[in-house]
Amino acid sequence: MTSPTPGPLGAFEDPIAGGLTGIVLDIATKVGGAFIETVKDKWQAQAALKRYEAKYRQRYGSVRILGMRQDYPLEQVYTKVKFLDDLSIRRFESVEALEAVYRGKAKRRFSTRRNLSQGGPTVVNQHPKLTVLGQPGAGKSTFLRRVGLAAFGGQQKTALKFNCIPVFLELKRFNPTEIDLLGAVAKELSNFGFPETPEFASKALEQGKLLVLLDGLDEVPKDILNPAIEAIQDFVTRYDQNRFITSCRTAAHRSDFRGFTNVELADFDDEQIWKFIQRWFQSDLDKESNTAERCWNQLNDRRNRAAKELAQTPLLLTFLCLVYNRTQKFFDKRATLYRKALDILLEEWAADKRLNLGDIYEGLNTELEKVLLAEIAYHGFVNDQLFFTRQELIDQINEFVENTADKPTLPGKDILDAIAEQQGIFVERAEDVYSFSHLTLQEYLTAQYISEDPQLVSGTINDHLLEDRWREVFLLIPGLLRNADRYLLEMQSVTQRYLNTPKLTRLVDWADNATKGSPGNYKPAAKRVAAIFLARARDIDIALAIARARDIDIARAFARAIARAIASALTIARDIDIALALALDHASASASALEIAERFNQLSIFKSVDFSGLIIQLESFKKQISDNNRTGEDRQDLIDGLNNIWWQSLSLDPEIMKLSEEENKSLDHYFSTNRFILECKESAVRVSKDTWEMIEARMVTVWEE
Repeated sequence: MTSPTPGPLGAFEDPIAGGLTGIVLDIATKVGGAFIETVKDKWQAQAALKRYEAKYRQRYGSVRILGMRQDYPLEQVYTKVKFLDDLSIRRFESVEALEAVYRGKAKRRFSTRRNLSQGGPTVVNQHPKLTVLGQPGAGKSTFLRRVGLAAFGGQQKTALKFNCIPVFLELKRFNPTEIDLLGAVAKELSNFGFPETPEFASKALEQGKLLVLLDGLDEVPKDILNPAIEAIQDFVTRYDQNRFITSCRTAAHRSDFRGFTNVELADFDDEQIWKFIQRWFQSDLDKESNTAERCWNQLNDRRNRAAKELAQTPLLLTFLCLVYNRTQKFFDKRATLYRKALDILLEEWAADKRLNLGDIYEGLNTELEKVLLAEIAYHGFVNDQLFFTRQELIDQINEFVENTADKPTLPGKDILDAIAEQQGIFVERAEDVYSFSHLTLQEYLTAQYISEDPQLVSGTINDHLLEDRWREVFLLIPGLLRNADRYLLEMQSVTQRYLNTPKLTRLVDWADNATKGSPGNYKPAAKRVAAIFLARARDIDIALAIARARDIDIARAFARAIARAIASALTIARDIDIALALALDHASASASALEIAERFNQLSIFKSVDFSGLIIQLESFKKQISDNNRTGEDRQDLIDGLNNIWWQSLSLDPEIMKLSEEENKSLDHYFSTNRFILECKESAVRVSKDTWEMIEARMVTVWEE
């Protein structure tokens, strides 16, 4: 009988029965008996390996979590991991030191440690016994599964430098009455296609030919955890010629296995996030429509900086990709987005993995836990505190429990440990120093706490409206209120306080009068914004440009100055009236002052400004300004004369524009907060039509309550 012709089997195709094929055949020969009858040559060994690999891929080679409608091949979405450079995992740092490092980075990343340059395969090759640590959803199980898939390729096809048969064991499936690792290995091999015989598993282990992947030490039920650890240690000691990789959540890591090296998965960096998105959106339709690039660009929009922070965790990045796939955007109703992310960490991830969260929910249900977390988040945030000592958190939890009817029976330290270990909401950043896993979650929970108390809402608006670190909280609150009318009205009342001098009120009145009744078909507030920024172009740029000009084209210098002013106007006009924003954008790209004047004539946002005449008068100064022999006093006279023409053309009292440094700062704050109102309106669940029309009508006007 002729042996079958070899097919494209990769490492299985070795003509001298090397690689995994040789391992199986060698073990079968030594086992003998009935086993050798079923695996008696390399072709049958290849067939056994093919069956085993096929069942391994069927069981562990795909992902389907968080309500996915279909399985995704793991190798399609898998992104190479990186490890932290601090292999001791926990270091001693003070709260103050961590706060200083975080604020010094000016980035929304809590981790202070760098990534190693080598990736997963290099670390696996270097350490035959490895413990992989990481936060919930960091990709520990995915990494172990991926290493197992890579092992089927052998040395010839992968970066792995060893030949071992992978065996994947989910530790949560341990029999609580009898922890039998040898039996578990034998069962896994037989379930996946090898002839059912414990002798094969035993012989493979004795010869050091297995890669044993022990997934989820933290998922072992607590009542058998210590016996499980002892059983694993005894098993590894007995069969120490094999390769072993365990995984465990960082917070649940209590003791080291002898001879194991600990490594911790790093948060995804920008390169990994981008590669993950590329792998996720690779269908023909996605490639044709550049879905990955559009998703990446939106994630990097400044409005989505908090969402991008969530993307550092593979689990939550998966969630963000699912959201984008369904809606093609991120930033609408961000409160809904972050609430869902929190629910994933609190409940859904554990449910997907079929974990029993045990004691944490005996008296502390999910909704009560959210109240507790919101209280901790708010008091920390209002005190500008991002890091907490263990004792601080325990004290806050105990106080909360004592003031709760039908209080939970667990002490504060056990509740803290459960939240950190099982959910990863709190992360231990140094010895006994914690933070929320993501700043975004602390901001969301802070907004949740504030939104339930109208007095806190008012106080927050009055005290923190212009503080950049409160920006995300302000954007979240309207998404947590059933109706944001009062919230936006209070913001607008505070905004008026920045018109705090007669010159500023006169400037706003001028913009109102200069644009009121103009024929341009744009929203009045957008017209007023454009008018003020156009007026300020002289004050900001023109005098300086002309004072320095010699042989340059004065008209073009004027055009550049106005273009810069228009660019500033765009940031707020875009949110008020997109049509005017597009028109201003076109004007700012014009090549000459005359083109700008013609464009503004077409826009018709002023009642009576002759831009063409203004440009002609500016051109008449060209010869005088280009005279290099003029004295500084003569130049100042020319500038003063030019300013008068400018003010007269805009029908603007020159005294109004002589603003002090403090007045200019107040005016900038005024426009920033007006724009912020527009952003908060977009984040709201509901704003009544009448209220918004009133807010918009009063925007960039002088009004009294």
